[in-house]
Amino acid sequence: MDERDALTRLAAILPEAGDDAAVVDGLVVTTDMLHQSTDFPDGTTRYTAGWRAVGASLSDVAAMGGEAVAAVAVYAGPTFEFEEIEAFVTGAQAVCEQVGGAYVGGDLDSHEEFTVASTAIGRADEPVFRSGATPGDAVCVTGTLGRSAAGFHLFRAGDIERANELFRFQPRVGAGRVLAGRATSMMDSSDGLARSLHQLADASDCGFAIESPLPIDDTVEEVATSTDERQEFGVFFGEDFELVCTVPETELPTIRAELSVPLSRIGTVTETGVTLDGETLPDRGYTHG
Repeated sequence: MDERDALTRLAAILPEAGDDAAVVDGLVVTTDMLHQSTDFPDGTTRYTAGWRAVGASLSDVAAMGGEAVAAVAVYAGPTFEFEEIEAFVTGAQAVCEQVGGAYVGGDLDSHEEFTVASTAIGRADEPVFRSGATPGDAVCVTGTLGRSAAGFHLFRAGDIERANELFRFQPRVGAGRVLAGRATSMMDSSDGLARSLHQLADASDCGFAIESPLPIDDTVEEVATSTDERQEFGVFFGEDFELVCTVPETELPTIRAELSVPLSRIGTVTETGVTLDGETLPDRGYTHG
């Protein structure tokens, strides 16, 4: 089975694991694992790896509407070079500082390939789950889509500096805090916009009517060679770590006024089905394994 099949079956015995993070007595807890072969293209610096790995867990805190508190990580690899470990920790510290949290340590271990397991902890008085979307709500997304896909493309093209910059995304913790208590459902887009919409639809027992234009990152417009590739990068590739949420129509102006990042309305919650410009949107996206 693949990752999604396993998670679906685990939901029957771990009901707390159905959202981006678990909420226990007001604490938000989440963990992630990233690998050299699947998550860190050749040219990814250890600083970027530290930022991205810990940022992925902080993004889960953001998706629950939580306040970032702290993060730890396991750094594993075939060899230990202090300069690389130091760069990794510096990147992890930097992304935590961006969202008001602290990187407080972790563990070192041997492994056949460079691998990181990160855990983040937050606080959420009003956690936002995936299960509250209501027909008529606005469907929105923070920031832009396709940034990571463009980064992968630039790594392959040898533009290493720009690719690393794209990989150091900003976890949307601040936006999540603004959306807490207002969004009816929310998750991050790490698996891609299309898959995120299907996951929200399943959890909320609803549908979505999505419409173009979508907020595609400018770098995608630069590197994509066709309309199909542009859509692949922006809709299906994933790893963008933006927030996909539903909010009551009346709340949109107030939310936008308080946010420090763009919030684009991309559609409306419906009774059933997930469509893009009237056509069925496939349930496809990033999958581990």
